[in-house]
Amino acid sequence: MTPASKKKAVSKEATKKKVTKKKVVKKTVKTKKAPTKKAPAKKAATKKAASKPAKPSKLDITPEERWKMIAIAAYHKAEKRGFVPGNELQDWAEAEKEISKLLLG
Repeated sequence: MTPASKKKAVSKEATKKKVTKKKVVKKTVKTKKAPTKKAPAKKAATKKAASKPAKPSKLDITPEERWKMIAIAAYHKAEKRGFVPGNELQDWAEAEKEISKLLLG
């Protein structure tokens, strides 16, 4: 063999190796990953939202409506104690605290 033919033979072998390397690379690229299981995040979020009601950002209650709520609560307090006179102011103050706590959170 002449040196020129040796170069051609070597270059043919080199190209065959490159081609086989490309095929191997293509085969590794085409391999698929096993499917992974994901936790159902949406279900957990909806359960939390459903179990805890959202607080309104602003209550649209007029002073008259608030006064009526306090009056009704004070009436129920007086009814529980048998409408004994002398504790009306205490009933009103307790009802006012309860309604304020209820409205403001």
